[in-house]
Amino acid sequence: MNTNEHRCSYSCSFVFIRGLILFFGLSAFAQTPQVNFQNSARVQELIRAGNLYLSLQDALALAIENNLDIELQRYQFPIAGSELLRAKGGGITRGLNYTLTEAPLGVGGPLSPLVTNAAAAGTAVAGTSVATNASELGVLGEPQDNLSVLGTVPQSAGTAIPIFDPYLVGQLDWTHTSAPQVNPLSYGTPNLVTKSLIANAGVTQGFASGAQVGLNFDNTHNNLNALNTAFNPNTGSSLGFTVTQPLLRGFGASLNRRFIRIAGNEQKIGSLLFQQQLISTVYGVVRLYTDFVALVQDEQVKHETLTTAEKLLADTKAQVEEGTLAQVELTRANAQVFSARQDVINARGLREEQEAILKNVLTRRGNQDPLVAASRIIPTDTLSIPEKDEIRPMQDLIADALTNRPDLGQAQLQIANAQIGLDGSRSLTRPEVDLVGILQNNGLAGPSTGYLANPYPGNIGGYGTALDQVFSRKYPTYGVGVQVTLPIHNRIAEADLARDELNVRQAQIRLRQLQNEARLEVEDALIAMRRARASYEAAVQARKLQQESLEAEQAKFEVGASTAFFVIQYESLLAQAKSTEVAAQSSYVKAKAALQRAMGTILDENHISLDAATKGRM
Repeated sequence: MNTNEHRCSYSCSFVFIRGLILFFGLSAFAQTPQVNFQNSARVQELIRAGNLYLSLQDALALAIENNLDIELQRYQFPIAGSELLRAKGGGITRGLNYTLTEAPLGVGGPLSPLVTNAAAAGTAVAGTSVATNASELGVLGEPQDNLSVLGTVPQSAGTAIPIFDPYLVGQLDWTHTSAPQVNPLSYGTPNLVTKSLIANAGVTQGFASGAQVGLNFDNTHNNLNALNTAFNPNTGSSLGFTVTQPLLRGFGASLNRRFIRIAGNEQKIGSLLFQQQLISTVYGVVRLYTDFVALVQDEQVKHETLTTAEKLLADTKAQVEEGTLAQVELTRANAQVFSARQDVINARGLREEQEAILKNVLTRRGNQDPLVAASRIIPTDTLSIPEKDEIRPMQDLIADALTNRPDLGQAQLQIANAQIGLDGSRSLTRPEVDLVGILQNNGLAGPSTGYLANPYPGNIGGYGTALDQVFSRKYPTYGVGVQVTLPIHNRIAEADLARDELNVRQAQIRLRQLQNEARLEVEDALIAMRRARASYEAAVQARKLQQESLEAEQAKFEVGASTAFFVIQYESLLAQAKSTEVAAQSSYVKAKAALQRAMGTILDENHISLDAATKGRM
C-alpha cells in the first residue's frame, strides 16, 4: 500500500526505580564521615605557656585524632559499604584503593645530619658538618605502599549478574494518526483516522539462580473512523508472566552471588587496610618522636660541649696572659669554641626541622595553625633501654607475625576474591542454554458498531469487560521452550579465563613474597635490637672513659702539664661518645618499634584501641 501518512503523536514514557531503593541507599551512607580540617581539642590542651608538652602517648593520640593519612583511610569503611550495597543490587564491585602512606622519613637522629636512615650506633662523625636542605634530601615526603597483590590488570567480569533489585517500567502514550487509503473499501473511508491510548506497566526482577522474571500489564484503547469494524472504539488488555532461566552459562546461586561474597570480603579488606595504615602511622610517629627526643638530647650535648670549650678558652686566655702557655694555644681554644658553636647551630637546625615534620604529622593544619606554629615541642619522655630483653624464640615470633599482620590478611582475602571471580570467567566459557516460559491472559471489548449482525456478546462492553476476560483467563496463551547458543569458537572467554587463572597464580607468588618479607623484617628487627643494645653498652663505657680522660687532661692542663690541643681532643672525643650513646638509645627504641610493627602488635603494645582509632577519638 502506497500511503502518504501524516502523523501527529504525543507520547510520554517513564522508567523508574523503587523509592525504597533510593531511601535505603541514602540511609546506608548517613554516617559517612564529613571532611574536617580542624585540629582536635587535645592540641590546645597540651599547649601551655607557648610550649607543646608532648609525651609519646600524647603524640600517638594526636596522630590518631588528626593525621590526614589515617583520616583518608577512614573512608574505606563507607566505600566498602557501598560495594556491598551495589553487589546486593546485582552490580559488579568497583574495587578498593590499596595505596597506603608512610610517615615522613624525618631528618634522622644524632650523627646523621645528611642521611635519612638511622645512624649506626657506636660510630661518630669527626669534625663539624653542615646540614643540607631537608627538602633536597627527600625527608619531607611520605613514601607510599601499594598492597594490591593482583596487579594493575583487572580481572574479567565474567557472566552478567541478574539485577536483583526489582524495577518498574511504565508507559503512557497517546497517538493521533491520519493515513490516506489507496483502497477506500478496506476500511470504508478514504482517510483512516486512528486515536490510540497505550497504558502499560510492568515489573522485572532477577534472582540468584540466574532467572529473569517479568510481569507485564498492557492496555490499549483504539478509536477508528473505519466503517467495517465490529467493535469501535475497542479496548484490549493482557497480563503476561515470562521467565528465562539459564541452564548452563550463568546458572547457580553461588555464581550469581559471587560479587556479594567479594564485597563482603572487601569490607574485611577495608578494615585491614585501615589497621595497616594505623600501624604504619603509629610506627612512624614512634620513630619521629624518638628521633626528636634524641635530637633534643644531642642539642643539649652540643651546648655542654660549647660550655666546656668556652671554659677552656677562658682558662687558656688566663694562662697565656700569665705567660705559662704559648699564644698558639689561645688560637686553638678559640677555634674549638667556634667549632662547638657550629655544632650547636647544626643540632638546633635539625631539631627544628624534625619539629616541623612532627607537627605536620600530628595535626591537620600543621604550621598553618598560628597556635601550633608559635609553640615549641617539649618532649616529656626520655630514651631508655630496659635492663633485659624478653624475646621469645624466632619461630614463635614469625608465626605470630604471619597470623597478626593485617597486610598479609588482606592479601589473602584479595586472592580469595580472585578465586571467587574465576567462577564467572569459567561460566562464560560454557554454552548458553536458556529455559523460556510464558503465561499470558488476553482480553478485548468494545461497543458493537452494527457492522456484524450477530457480534459475540462476550466482547461487547468497556474496559471492565476486557479486564474480566483477562482475570477469568478466557483467552490464555502459554508456552515453554529452550534457546541454545553454541559458539563454534569461544576464544575471548577462554583467553579471559586463562589470564585470570594466571593472575591468581601471580598473586599467590606475591603473597609468598610478602610473607618472606615479614619473616625478614622480624629477623632484621631482632638483629638491630641486639646491635643497638651492644652499641649502647659500649657507648656508655666509652663515654665514662672519655669523661675520665678529659677530667685527667684538664687537671694536667690546670697545672701546666698539658696543652689546649690535647684538652680539645678529649673534649671532641667525649662529645662524640655522648652523641653515640644517644644514637644507640634511639636506635634501640626504633628497632623495638620495628619489631612490634613487623609482628603486627605495635597497636597493642602502645595501648591503642582499634575501635577508638576508627572513630578518631582516643
